[in-house]
Amino acid sequence: MPTAICISLALAATPAYADAQTLSPSLYQAMHWRFIGPMRGGRTVALDGVPSEPNLFYIGAVNGGVWKSDNAGRTWTPIFDGQPTGSIGALAVSPSNPQIVYVGSGEGLQRPDLAVGDGIYKSADGGATWTHLGLRDGRQIASMALDPTNPNRLFVAVLGHPYAPNDERGVYRTLDGGATFTRVLYKNSDVGAFDVALDPHDPNVVYATMWAARQAPWEIGASFEIPGSGIFKSTDGGTTWTQLTAGLPSRIGRAEVAVAPSNSNVVYAYADVKRLADEGGALYRSNDAGAHFTEVNDAPEIAERGDDLVSLAVDPRDPQTVYLTNTTTYRSTDGGKTMIAIKGAPGGDDYHTVWVNPLNPKIVALASDQGATISVDGGITWSSWYNQPTAQMYHVNADDRFPYWVCGGQQESGSACVRSRGDWGMTTERDWRTVGAEEYGYVVPDPLHAGIFFGGKIQKFDDRTSQTQEVSPIVLPSKRYRTVRTEPLAFDHFDRHRLYFGSNVVFATENGGQSWRQISPDLTRPAAPVACAACPLGVFSADDPAHGTHRGVVYALAPSYVHDGTIWAGTDDGLVWITRDGGSHWKKITPPNLGRWNKVSQIDASRVDDKTAFVAVNRFRLDDLRPYVYVTRDGGTTWSLAVDGLPNQPVNAVRQDPVEPNLLYAATENGVYVSFDEGGHWQSLQLDLPHTSVRDIIVHANDAVVATHGRGFWILDDVEPLRELARGGLSGTHLFAPERAYRVRRSTNSDTPLPPEEPAGENPPDGAIIDYALAAPAQHVTIAIYDEAGRLERRYSSDDAKPAPIPNLDKPAYWERAFVAPGTSAGMHRFLWDLHEAAPPSFEQDLPISAVPHDTPRAPEGVLVLPERYTVRLEVDGQRYQRPLTVVMDPRVRASARDIEAQYALAKRLAALMDRSYSQATAAKASGNEKAAEAFEEINGTAALLLDTVDGADAPPTQQAAEAVQMLEATKE
Repeated sequence: MPTAICISLALAATPAYADAQTLSPSLYQAMHWRFIGPMRGGRTVALDGVPSEPNLFYIGAVNGGVWKSDNAGRTWTPIFDGQPTGSIGALAVSPSNPQIVYVGSGEGLQRPDLAVGDGIYKSADGGATWTHLGLRDGRQIASMALDPTNPNRLFVAVLGHPYAPNDERGVYRTLDGGATFTRVLYKNSDVGAFDVALDPHDPNVVYATMWAARQAPWEIGASFEIPGSGIFKSTDGGTTWTQLTAGLPSRIGRAEVAVAPSNSNVVYAYADVKRLADEGGALYRSNDAGAHFTEVNDAPEIAERGDDLVSLAVDPRDPQTVYLTNTTTYRSTDGGKTMIAIKGAPGGDDYHTVWVNPLNPKIVALASDQGATISVDGGITWSSWYNQPTAQMYHVNADDRFPYWVCGGQQESGSACVRSRGDWGMTTERDWRTVGAEEYGYVVPDPLHAGIFFGGKIQKFDDRTSQTQEVSPIVLPSKRYRTVRTEPLAFDHFDRHRLYFGSNVVFATENGGQSWRQISPDLTRPAAPVACAACPLGVFSADDPAHGTHRGVVYALAPSYVHDGTIWAGTDDGLVWITRDGGSHWKKITPPNLGRWNKVSQIDASRVDDKTAFVAVNRFRLDDLRPYVYVTRDGGTTWSLAVDGLPNQPVNAVRQDPVEPNLLYAATENGVYVSFDEGGHWQSLQLDLPHTSVRDIIVHANDAVVATHGRGFWILDDVEPLRELARGGLSGTHLFAPERAYRVRRSTNSDTPLPPEEPAGENPPDGAIIDYALAAPAQHVTIAIYDEAGRLERRYSSDDAKPAPIPNLDKPAYWERAFVAPGTSAGMHRFLWDLHEAAPPSFEQDLPISAVPHDTPRAPEGVLVLPERYTVRLEVDGQRYQRPLTVVMDPRVRASARDIEAQYALAKRLAALMDRSYSQATAAKASGNEKAAEAFEEINGTAALLLDTVDGADAPPTQQAAEAVQMLEATKE
């Protein structure tokens, strides 16, 4: 056997970069993003069901990917996470072959907050695998219609770029399953296709709507429109088209069409009308297949969001029964003349899509801003959308409690704060709450008053009373002050009483919003000259009553970490400012290439240098998807563009690591990136995070935390390996420095566990994270942990055998935590020491009631170790590496160190008794003394019960427990 060589990490050769700029992703491949919540759905537009399989549904969240349910919405499974986009606008499942699913990416909407995609995808195996088909530059697929008898024949409505003209718009047709697409309906580069529908009885009859709309780089909450929209019909399978106009307004905007399955002559259309002095919309009906329409309903409740929400569906058996979605979902049984609300709520659920099963009209599915919901009883009851983790979060902040809370505004719903660790072994519905802020905003915790949060523009929330107080400096709308949906909030890092708020000026309060003072002038650009102000709108400028003379707001604030009085500010119209005296004087320091409506989405002040800042600029609203990260190291005198390695995705935020200044993180429109050289080069940190818009990122308590705009909050636990990589990379095998480990109970649930069907987020690893990287595959790897006295506490080996299944287990095996041995392959590995000593031998094993699906250790467990300093020793094929590890007490525990030591000592006695009685029972059996064996087995089982009693909570052992242990130790055969 080779002699083991122990290497002190402090004396090891200085690691070198694997490349001048790029590190191998294998060096951090074992890190893992975990979802924590909230357990609440987000905006969902795409929806389809399978008529012949009434429990099977597919949904597409606008930035959360594709999900599948085979139990009518009781649970949802993501099936699109491996694809490069999560923005979904349309779905089409083949009725003749439900294994064939088409996905159209991009939201397919016109709104101030949206995401675009990259074309059409197809699955031939029910979503197990996907193939990209094309139409990449269409960016927004609003609708698809699939021939019910021929899954190769598909029509696609391509809406196109939301902020600029582009050629790849209109209605496309494929006859070969997506191998090729032909454009069959097109007007020009400013007009896109929105809706497409087939006659259920004759798939050669196709209806489509065209929509001439454009978003502006400034925020108005709606779209600009010009003539060019309309409803069209083809009777030859899309080869030729006729515009339908009889009975419709001369100029319409967004429109939808639905054909009655029981009578193809009955066609419903909703047409939004948008003119400078006339906004509204109405429901129309045709009894002659679209030749003539008659207005049947223009009630304001069905027209209030006609340019954003309306969709139609007709009962498959009764042409008089029609469904219409808006802020509420309505149903009419008299051909649309009267509408009865069947699903909705105060505040507006905001429904986008309705689907009715052609074989069973009692099955109705809805896609809404809150997620998807399904009824199997004709709308009497509905499935929950609190089981779809597709929340659209805007920003992220965290407080300093333990465990820390992660907070932000949630689009469409309000706001949410989620605990980073749940007491039940996972984060559940019990571990998140609303915090009173409006949906678009920041939520920032008060650093001096735990449980106080400020959010939106501005609400103050107190979680002791659950009450919200409006404390905005702008009490009533004012021409003097301007705000948009999202405005920045930030506490000062020196005077922690001081909170900053941005509108077109910067405000400050030192008394929790009871009073404010303005500390800046208007920091935005003056109104543009009318002659060129409308340039970004092009031909749509005629629909802008302000003729482009819009002004911006302060969109980013960054108080300095190193100099009292320094504040950086950025605007959504392309300016950057700095003050060094708390706002008395401001200096414009805009990078030279920043123009009007270059949105400064986020600024991060350096943690170590008052003259260094990182600025993320987003030009998506100028139809520019390229990344822009500007860095200054001289207070804004000069700037450099730091985008090497970033893909063509807008960047929403850049953050410097609070410990290692070379380490930067970037939140982009489609994922997370990392730089190990302060922005010199970027590489992916996506790992297992689903592709979605990442709107913000922070580093808090050694964790990276992101706010995604479609999949809620996610945490990357323990970024110490990234810090070590940024300090110089690695060469050879390496044991990373373990972070401090908290002695926290895995789960404190003492009642029946939550079943696997209940939605839940993931807890951090319940113990000490041990990270190591192997330069090459190894034969043998061991990890040993020693206490302060050098005694072995736990040892793991790559040769450890997987334990046999629990005999006669009386519950499903899916509750048990998977067995993991130290990895031996090249690259990084992450291993968990659960802070327990080895489990004492027991004649009976089981899974405890404090169970978590797929993550429950067997009972009895070993004794929970003391909070103290340990040594981690890694041995790889005879070569040793070691690092110190500190285990600290759960900060919430009030027991003294003496109490915990007494508990540990008593638990150790019980573990020793179990070990001794197990050996004695085994020896007695071997000698044929069954009576003695039974007695020792009983002692072993009783000791296991007592171990759970003594070691089950962080508290001193009771007198009666100690006496019971003493009595058991004195037991003789």
